[in-house]
Amino acid sequence: MSRFREVLEKAGFTRVRTYIQSGNALVDTDLPAHSVEKRVHELIRDQIGPDLAVIARTGDQLEETLGSNPFREGYDLSRVFFVSFAETPPEQKVRGLMSRDISPEKLAFVNNTAYMYIPGVYGRGTLSGNFLEKKLGISATMRNFNTMNRLVIMSREGP
Repeated sequence: MSRFREVLEKAGFTRVRTYIQSGNALVDTDLPAHSVEKRVHELIRDQIGPDLAVIARTGDQLEETLGSNPFREGYDLSRVFFVSFAETPPEQKVRGLMSRDISPEKLAFVNNTAYMYIPGVYGRGTLSGNFLEKKLGISATMRNFNTMNRLVIMSREGP
C-alpha cells in the first residue's frame, strides 16, 4: 500500500490515505469520478502491475451506501458485503438475479449498489462479487461492512 500511496501522490493526488491492504485509497482531487477511475486504473496497471477495475466514490457516497444497507436490524454486520459497480447494472439482469432462490443468503440492490448478506463462509455459497460481475456483465468491487465503515470514518477526518 505504500507503493500505491506513492504512485497516487506522484500523480498529483493530495491527502492520499490508504486503508490496510484492502486496495482502498482516499484522495483529495477536483477531478470528476470517471476521470479519477481512469487515471487510477492506468497508474495501477502501468506502475504497479494488475489490471483492476477502479471505482471511485466520494465520502458522501460511501456514507450513503453504508446508510442504505438493508441488512442492519437483526443481521450480523460482519456478514454484510457491499458491491459497487462501474456502471448501472442492466435492470433485466438485476430482476433475473432477484428472482433466484439463494437462501440463506440474501441480495438487495439500492442505488447502484448490491448488498449481500452471506451468513455462511464467503465463497461456499452462491453470492460473491465475482458472481455478480459475471451475471450482470459489468465490473464491480466489493467491500465488507468493517472496511466500508472505516472508509466513511476516514473520509470525515480532517487534514
